[in-house]
Amino acid sequence: MKKRVLIIDDDMDMCTLLSRFLSRNGYETDAAYSGQKGIAKFEESNFDAVLCDFRLGNMDGKEVLLSVKKINPAAIVLIITGYSDIKTAIDVIKQGAYDYITKPLIPDEVLSVLNKALELGGTVSLEKNNASAKGKISGNKYYKQQFLIGEAPATKDLYRQIEIVAPTNYSIILYGESGTGKEVIAKTIHELSSRKDKPFVAMDCGTLSKELAGSELFGHVKGAFTGALADKEGHFELANGGTLFLDEVGNLSIDIQAALLRVIQERKFKRVGGNKEMDVDVRIIVASNENLQDAYQKGKFREDLYHRFNEFSINLPPLRNRRQDIPPFADFFLLKTNEELEKNITGFESEVIQMFMNYTWPGNLREFRNVVRRAVLLTQSGEQVTAKTLPWEITNTNPLTATPEPLNRDQTTTTTITLKKDIGLKGAASKAEYETIMNVLKEVKFNKKKAAEVLNIDRKTLYNKLKSYEEYFEH
Repeated sequence: MKKRVLIIDDDMDMCTLLSRFLSRNGYETDAAYSGQKGIAKFEESNFDAVLCDFRLGNMDGKEVLLSVKKINPAAIVLIITGYSDIKTAIDVIKQGAYDYITKPLIPDEVLSVLNKALELGGTVSLEKNNASAKGKISGNKYYKQQFLIGEAPATKDLYRQIEIVAPTNYSIILYGESGTGKEVIAKTIHELSSRKDKPFVAMDCGTLSKELAGSELFGHVKGAFTGALADKEGHFELANGGTLFLDEVGNLSIDIQAALLRVIQERKFKRVGGNKEMDVDVRIIVASNENLQDAYQKGKFREDLYHRFNEFSINLPPLRNRRQDIPPFADFFLLKTNEELEKNITGFESEVIQMFMNYTWPGNLREFRNVVRRAVLLTQSGEQVTAKTLPWEITNTNPLTATPEPLNRDQTTTTTITLKKDIGLKGAASKAEYETIMNVLKEVKFNKKKAAEVLNIDRKTLYNKLKSYEEYFEH
């Protein structure tokens, strides 16, 4: 029996196009050109799903959604919104919409979301979290692997590269700021490769001394050095057949880099203090927050080792350059924290989402996750996260400092602002100060802690100065 879909849109052409497309794909459709008529049709007849435009002439989609849910609380409702209406999308999900679809509509996307909604029956567990948030997140193909991918263009491009290189045995360099999820990406590559049933072993090279790095990488034999009381396997042995992820690889000493190069070339190694050579087969993924090509040109990293690693490189975008991903990641971290703390926080107030969108997230996804965990801890079960549970730097973010799209190399990095009338000498001085601060912020990629250090002021003073400039300048 064909599934029945009700299309509610005051654009008759859109209704006709959707009806024809869905009919060709096995659905039976009906259309209503106003909210009231749509509600009436839903009440009179049985429909398996409702596709409703948010902007209707006589009422908005939220009112239609609430009316439909009142008639049938289990109804599957998909809301069509404008591309930039992030707040609207979050609101309708909280009100019980199964999902939202952004304009311009892509027919295959509409069909995919509709098929998925009907396949799942629109029902998602309420045991430990808000149903609508979990329903949206669980549709993500990486959800069961305990992480989420986003929908921003930069994120889609990132995962397109991952899916291309993962099946190969290429060594890979991952570049990205702290907290952008380099280890998560390395694990994703491993899981999508033919080595997925073998070990994934991660090692942080950032704090290891020369002696300890050799032991951690290659293992050691008993008595090799003071404190070596027994034989020990190194990370290469542990990862044999699988993937070895080396984070902050640029911090390894030149001697260890030389030993690492030999292992990669010969696929053999010796434990520290040992004489026996062991065969090893590992795929190596390394990560760095500095450009390794620049590092070898400065003599800090071996050029031959760099070329061994650089069979493929991937740049991880910072969260400030993928703001479209902020709302779904907020829901995802909420879901995970609800499970961790056995709480039932139902969502975020719209003011909180807006603060998340304005903030520059210098610590990226790691900072975002910690902020949500803190907020959930401070919120009572059954309630929404409010602004009072957020750290000071987020609630006091000045919208003027929200990060714009990254500049091209050939674009000027000088900040341009407009003075309000009659600002006087004080305002002129503030203008010069503001331009200096903004240029420093751009140089340090909007890391306010680093900017404060460069400017030789504390972070609180920096925040207060940024806030005070609203009095003098238009953005």
